[in-house]
Amino acid sequence: MRSGGAVRTLFDLIVKPPYAFARDRIAEALDRHAGIRTEGQFTLDELGISGAHQVHYKPSNWLVLRRILPPRQVTANDVFVDFGSGMGRVVYQAARNYPFRRVIGVELSERMHAIAIDNIERNRHRFGHCDVRLVRCDAREFAIPDDVTIVYLNNPFSGPIFAYVVESLLASVERSPRRLRIIYFNPVEERLLLDAGFRVVKVIGGLRPSTEWSRANSARLYEISA
Repeated sequence: MRSGGAVRTLFDLIVKPPYAFARDRIAEALDRHAGIRTEGQFTLDELGISGAHQVHYKPSNWLVLRRILPPRQVTANDVFVDFGSGMGRVVYQAARNYPFRRVIGVELSERMHAIAIDNIERNRHRFGHCDVRLVRCDAREFAIPDDVTIVYLNNPFSGPIFAYVVESLLASVERSPRRLRIIYFNPVEERLLLDAGFRVVKVIGGLRPSTEWSRANSARLYEISA
C-alpha cells in the first residue's frame, strides 16, 4: 500500500469518526441557533433529480463563506447568486451577515427548494433591506442578471453544465463590464475557470493529507474584470 493510501486509511479509522461527529453536532447547533434546517446529505435519487453531471447534496460548512469572503469585502452594490443553493444555508448567511443588495438561490431539486423557502420565509425579518429570492430551475435555464458580482458554487454540477454556466457568466460580464468574483468549494472544474480567464485571488485549504483529497475540503476565490 502506498504511503498516501495508508495515511488516508488511518485518517478514516482514527481521526475522521470523532471529527465528523463533532462537526455534525456543531452544524446542527448552528442550524438551531439560526432557526433553519439545512443539515444532511442526500443522493440524487433522494433529491429527485438525475443526470451524469449533477452532484449529490452536501451543505457547505458554516464557516466557509465568512472565511473566504469577509463581510467588509462586500458593499451594498453587490449581488450574490448561489448555484445549487440546496436548503438555503449559504443564501441565509449571505442575506443575514452581509450588506448585499440582492441574494438569489438557484436550485433544481423540488425537495431542497421547498425546504429552502421555509427556511428563508421564516427569517425574512432578519435580512434588513436585502432582497432575497429563491429560483427553482436548471442552472442552464437561469438568466444571469447583469448586476451579479459574486457567485457561490459548492461543487453543484460538473462537465457541460459547469461550462455552460461559466460561458453565461462571461457573456454577462461582456454585456455589463464589471468585476465578477466566484467562490468555489471543492473546485473540481477549476481548469475551466482558469482557461476562461479567471484568476485565483484567495485559497482556504482543507486539513486533509494529499493535494487531491485536501481539495475536496477547500474553497477558492476567483476573479475576472472587464
